[in-house]
Amino acid sequence: MRQHLSDVLRRYPVTAVIVAPYAVLIVPMAVTNDNPETGFILRVLAMALAGTVTLETVALLVTRPSPGWQKALWRANSRFPHIYLLARLVAAVSIAADFTGAYAGRGTIVSQVTSAGPSSLGNLTSLVAGWKFLAFALLLASFLGGRTGRRGVYAWTLALVGAQLAVASFTAILAPMLGYLFFVASVGALCGVFRVRLLLVAAAVLFLAWPTMFALRNDLRVDRGVAVSQDSSAIERLRVDAQLAQVATIDVPVDLHQPGLKDYVWYGLVPRLVDPDRPPITTGSDINQYLGGGAGSSYNFLALGNIYFFSGPVGVVAFHVCWALVAVILLRWRRAPGPARLSVLSFAMGGPLLWSSTYPDAMIAFLQYVVSALPVFAVLLATRTRSGARDTLQGRTFDHGGMPTWPVR
Repeated sequence: MRQHLSDVLRRYPVTAVIVAPYAVLIVPMAVTNDNPETGFILRVLAMALAGTVTLETVALLVTRPSPGWQKALWRANSRFPHIYLLARLVAAVSIAADFTGAYAGRGTIVSQVTSAGPSSLGNLTSLVAGWKFLAFALLLASFLGGRTGRRGVYAWTLALVGAQLAVASFTAILAPMLGYLFFVASVGALCGVFRVRLLLVAAAVLFLAWPTMFALRNDLRVDRGVAVSQDSSAIERLRVDAQLAQVATIDVPVDLHQPGLKDYVWYGLVPRLVDPDRPPITTGSDINQYLGGGAGSSYNFLALGNIYFFSGPVGVVAFHVCWALVAVILLRWRRAPGPARLSVLSFAMGGPLLWSSTYPDAMIAFLQYVVSALPVFAVLLATRTRSGARDTLQGRTFDHGGMPTWPVR
């Protein structure tokens, strides 16, 4: 079982990440609750898989398995003697910035309902909004390069996840925390740090804790003067299949004046701190108003549904072909990926490829994350050595059991 899963992950990483939430949550919920649009959900999923499976299969045909890939991956990441220290610094900055931003009102339910713009402090902390993904990627690179063991990765991952839980108590919004949990689980499994057993136990614990978390979220919203619907129970809120099903009866594609190329460049590459007066990208609010709701609330059809809504079936296939190609290049092009390429892959997994992300906002966020990571990449480049961990750590070896080995050229 473990070997079979490892084979799937190393050959079809993007396909696995797309399928996982549908196999574990979305399709089972649709079937259990007799969702009349279950067939539509499966068709949209099939469109996405047509893109990822095709690209990843072609990539397998033009590459060859390398028995030395684990060693190559170790060598690519062991050349950074200070990477574990850098990973911890990035994690600490990310945690502090997320706390400060939430305290300043960034991303809170109150700012969403009142449509209040971010404060100057919120704009400042948003400069490192993607560092929670960057920190985890650097922790993985530290592990893969033999600069730390599993315990170090687990400890700091718990700190990052705990910080997201604490931030949720400020914002009264659970979606970002749950999205980050899925990101950590998927990328950690992809890199062989988390074993399947651990992920299954964590999923069971999260499912059991969900009703309590949902009740606490509602209490926090009431305390902040935000009305909470009493018609939706904790279990009903897990019916994310209903979100995707909403788009089944809509004549797609729909034009809601979404960002164009100029907006992608300006919003993605220029920090808001430089242009604080520019209007925010409000896709969730636009969709909610399209469905007859108000501007003070957001809605999306999950990542697949949003792409289908804005770009139609062809857009779903094209989107996933492009991002599967990006993943293949990052993982397999020329040599094994080092910390920078693992980081960019993490930005993709935590943004555009995250099942709960809002398209096209996540595309802009991806660009923002890459830009914000450039100073860290510069430090990595400046501290890189020619020799790997074997030279600096007296031949110490680390157990990377279960780590997938991707084919390379």
